[in-house]
Amino acid sequence: MSAQQNAQYNQNIQTKVSLLIFLKGSVAPIVLYFENPQSIYENLQNILRAQEAPKLIELDALGPIKKVCLVSSEISGISIQEEQYVVKP
Repeated sequence: MSAQQNAQYNQNIQTKVSLLIFLKGSVAPIVLYFENPQSIYENLQNILRAQEAPKLIELDALGPIKKVCLVSSEISGISIQEEQYVVKP
């Protein structure tokens, strides 16, 4: 691959950030996309840290999953993940 082709290929690489929600009793996480995943992550973190009764959490996402409703006591973990993908010219 020439230097010009390599540079063009690198320009086509994009990064998207997803929020992963792990549920008790489930092997695979729920993968959600948001405009500001860091903010959603911090809000969920605050809910999980609170020693309150379980809360119903409703999230409006951008990806294939558009809306999800969860009970806070069923969440075993959350994570932020970066994914690289190639945009075809």
